[in-house]
Amino acid sequence: MNDNMTRDNKLGTMPVGKLLAVMSIPTMFSMLIQALYNVVDSIFVSHYSEAALTAVSLAFPLQLLMVSFSVGTSVGICSVISRRLGEGREDEANKSAETGYTLMLSFMLMFVLIGAFLAKPFVSLYTKDPVLLRMTVTYLRICLIFSLGSFVNIFCEKTLQSTGDTIHPMLIQMSGAIFNVIFDPILIFGYLGFPRLGVAGAAIATVAGQFFAMFIGIFFLRKNKYLKINLFKPRMGKSEAKDILSVGVPSIIMQGIGTVMTSSMNAILIVYDVLATTVFGVYFKLQSFVLMPIFGLNSGLMPILGYNYGAKNRARMMRALKLALIFAFVFMTLGTLLFNFFPDTLLGFFNASDALKKIGEVALRTIALSFPLAAFSIILGALFQAMGDGYYSMIISIIRQLFLLIPSAWVLGKLFGLDAIWYAFLIAEVVAVILSFVFYRKELKKLNF
Repeated sequence: MNDNMTRDNKLGTMPVGKLLAVMSIPTMFSMLIQALYNVVDSIFVSHYSEAALTAVSLAFPLQLLMVSFSVGTSVGICSVISRRLGEGREDEANKSAETGYTLMLSFMLMFVLIGAFLAKPFVSLYTKDPVLLRMTVTYLRICLIFSLGSFVNIFCEKTLQSTGDTIHPMLIQMSGAIFNVIFDPILIFGYLGFPRLGVAGAAIATVAGQFFAMFIGIFFLRKNKYLKINLFKPRMGKSEAKDILSVGVPSIIMQGIGTVMTSSMNAILIVYDVLATTVFGVYFKLQSFVLMPIFGLNSGLMPILGYNYGAKNRARMMRALKLALIFAFVFMTLGTLLFNFFPDTLLGFFNASDALKKIGEVALRTIALSFPLAAFSIILGALFQAMGDGYYSMIISIIRQLFLLIPSAWVLGKLFGLDAIWYAFLIAEVVAVILSFVFYRKELKKLNF
């Protein structure tokens, strides 16, 4: 590894439009596959029983918290490595990658303990039904206690992306998702001589797919020409950890707030109808078809912004940001149209009863109105993180979800009933967009080079 490698990196040389496509399309495709898996997983569970679908919905907040730590930390890793490579500091990029790996393993151990000791107390907050309690706790314990595959494969994906490699991360994610989709029905319903395991089968298929992706990720990471990492000798560098966590912690908090939000929304909704919590869970699965490709665009955009920020190339940064904003807005608008014109079809995939459809159609149509606005918040968040100011995204997320969404949902429900609760998403997103542009103007002052 040398200076020529850094100067030849496509993040700093390839035409921006082509670069954004090369960096983002594979990741968007893999995210779409992941979204397909999330939906198919719930579809299979819904055909097992409506109670099983509710159990997966109730388990979602803790799963989301785990994803917050893994993805949030990996965002910090990606930001630091891409900047170090842009600055020509390859040795520090290596040290940052190894420190990031150690941080990921530390957080993984934390969730092993949560799964072992806190899964049942958490689920008991929402239901005393013994069947639903047993299903949800079983699902959670399997997913959390065996989370090594999840943490390591996400680390491999983001680390590879930070060097400009998007093909191998796509293959990593696709391999796990495809493995999962194949084994989901086999283990849930007991096909091909396997026992009928229900929600436990869904959880086992999930972690097995994650371990499969982990092994593939390690194989690809060892062949990367920009980084040389020893995964069998984790080490912690204090300055590297500080750099990673300065971006990673705000990202963890930002995404972890989603756990508080989903838990609080479940608590609000269950007062009106237990099926409302099921609808909320189904919505999160369906929205992934709209949001995951945009998150994939973000994953491709952030290394471009981080590298060129390190290389002090403002023009390339602004060009990439503009193209990403245009695409995200158009794509999210199409998502709004899909949710408004075909809600019955979307809910039908989940074997929805008439009662579930009645609540769900209103929810999908209403929440989807916020999608085009969310495009701006998501893409500008990539800029904040790439420049090492991920706390801006954290502030926006805290205000949007804790100070606006939850209180608005509670008030709207009290005043106008269940159907009005869903408008809280639109209210929160309007304010989030305004804040995003305020912080964007502050970031522009740092780009005077």
